[in-house]
Amino acid sequence: MLPIYDALFADPRIRHILVRHEAGAAHAAEGYARSTGKPGVVLVTSGPGATNAVTGIADAFMDSIPLVVITGQVATGLIGSDAFQEADTVGITRHCTKHNYLVKDPSELAATIDEAFQIATQGRPGPVVIDIPKDVQVAVASFTDGAPQRPNRYSPTLRGTDKDIARAIELIANARAPIFYTGGGVINSGPRAAELLRELQARTGAPVTSTLMGLGAFPADHGDWLGMLGMHGTYEANMAMNKADLMVCIGARFDDRVTGRLDAFSPTSTKIHIDIDRSSFNKTVPVDLPILGDCTLVLEQLLTAWGERKGQDLSEWKARIDGWRAARAWPIPPTPRRSCRSSRSSGYML
Repeated sequence: MLPIYDALFADPRIRHILVRHEAGAAHAAEGYARSTGKPGVVLVTSGPGATNAVTGIADAFMDSIPLVVITGQVATGLIGSDAFQEADTVGITRHCTKHNYLVKDPSELAATIDEAFQIATQGRPGPVVIDIPKDVQVAVASFTDGAPQRPNRYSPTLRGTDKDIARAIELIANARAPIFYTGGGVINSGPRAAELLRELQARTGAPVTSTLMGLGAFPADHGDWLGMLGMHGTYEANMAMNKADLMVCIGARFDDRVTGRLDAFSPTSTKIHIDIDRSSFNKTVPVDLPILGDCTLVLEQLLTAWGERKGQDLSEWKARIDGWRAARAWPIPPTPRRSCRSSRSSGYML
C-alpha cells in the first residue's frame, strides 16, 4: 500500500487516522459513518491486512453502514501464485460486501473509486471493497478531479408506487390496533426521516416501537413510545406487537432477536414493510404489502396521501397498552446520591 500512502502525502484535503490494527480501522470507520452519515474509508495492506478487516466489513454489511475499503494486492502477474501476503480478497469479502472490485486496468481505477462511493451510499448503504494490485498502484493514468469518471450504473428504486401508498393509507386509517415497527433504515435515511416519522405518528396516533439500530428516531419520552422490541425489549412493546391488527415495519429486517418464533410473531396483524432493499421482503416474515423505497421519500408520500383524514379511535388500544406498561417489567430502583470524598485508608477517590 506504500504507493497509495505516497499519493496521500501530496493531498492535504485527506486526513489520515493511523490505527494499530486493521480490525480497529474498520470499526473506527464504521463509527465515523454512523455519526456523520458520510462513508467511512479504510486503507489496509494485502493478505492479513485485508483479512483482519473482515469483521468490521461484515458488521457494516449487517448494519447497512457505508464503507469504502481499499486493500492492497500483489501485482497482477503474481495473482494466483500464492505470493507473499496474497489472499483472495474479492472471494473472501464477496458475501459480506455490497459490491467489490479487483482493479487490473489502471485506466479503470478512478471510475471504480467514483462508483464505489456511489454504491456504498445510495440505496441500502453498505461496504464496498476495492482491491488494488501493486503494479496498478504505481501505474500512470488520466484523471479528472471532481468529475464522475463514468455514468452511475447503480440506480435503486427510491419511491413507492401510488397504488401501494394508497393501499397503505387505507390499511392505517382503518386499523384499530396499529403499531409502527421502526429500524435502522430510518436512521440511515437521514434526520429528515425521523422528523417525518414523528409527524406521521402524530397524525395517525399509532404507537411506536423500535429495534436497537432504530433507537433515537422517535423520542423516548413520548407517550406513544413503547421502547425497544424483542428479546431485550419491553413487555408493552412485545405485547402490543403480538396483539396488533396492523404492523407497519419501517426500515427494519425482522431480525431473529426481534421476532423469536416466526409462527408466533404478530400473528393477527396485516403487515406493511417499507424497505430500500427488495431482498428484505418476505425473507423471514411474510408481509401483505411490501413498499420498495427510501424511508424519507416513502414517509413523505404517506403524509401527502394521508392529508387531513382521521383514523380510527385508538383509545381502547392505548388503554390496553397502558395496562401492559403498568406491569413495570423492568423496574429500575433509584440510585442513592453519594458525596465524593477522599478515602484516607484506601488512597483512592470514592
